Amino acid sequence: MRFASLGSGSKGNALLVESGDTRLLLDCGFGLAEITVRLARLGLDASCLDAIIVTHEHGDHGGGVAMLASRSDIAVYLTRGTLSALGAEGRSIPRTVLIDPYTAFAVDGIEVRPYPVPHDAREPVQFVLTDGAARLGVLTDTGQPTPHIAQSLSGVDALVLECNHDLDMLMGGPYPAHLKNRIAGRLGHLSNAASAELVRTMDCTRLQHLVAAHLSQTNNTPELARAAIAGALGCAPEWIGIATQDEGFSWREIR
Repeated sequence: MRFASLGSGSKGNALLVESGDTRLLLDCGFGLAEITVRLARLGLDASCLDAIIVTHEHGDHGGGVAMLASRSDIAVYLTRGTLSALGAEGRSIPRTVLIDPYTAFAVDGIEVRPYPVPHDAREPVQFVLTDGAARLGVLTDTGQPTPHIAQSLSGVDALVLECNHDLDMLMGGPYPAHLKNRIAGRLGHLSNAASAELVRTMDCTRLQHLVAAHLSQTNNTPELARAAIAGALGCAPEWIGIATQDEGFSWREIR
């Protein structure tokens, strides 16, 4: 199994996961033209996608889902709450498959196990994906770690983990107070320190890759995110990958 990011941050998110002939897109927060360009960087187009799996309705994750799915006739897997929220925003999706936040489902050769997370969306989930041999955990857009999150992610072989902000940079930065409180709140986004604390509580013995994702371009730096996670793992900061807004990251193989 392998995975790659087409971009990660407040301006748009999309993650590709591939095993054998199965290729899934996790979220699509980019417009049709932009996602087409980003797929082309990896030599792909929308016709190669077997499904789109959606974490929640916020525009940087769900904003491009309806257009991409409609244009290319792709099935979209999402919770009832996320579907309702997208529908309320006028985003119609022709082929939907409703998922339960606690029940695994399969798309061809990949099993997807959702788990609920605290975030200010209708019914948000994140995912662990496996082809039976390797397990990839994904966690972004979460206000705080929970025991269930740690349990869900323990033992994964690779992890894409939100490191949204450095708390000191956020609180001392230019955002208005209400936005600072939302981001730092229990339904907001994970700080570097919170993500590091989650890693300390997880079983990381199988971990081959950890990529810090959803970094704020205003309230964080790659160096701060790397230092926090490396301190929790006891590894060199350079071992921690970074998913950027403009480039994401290229294919990473789980062996």
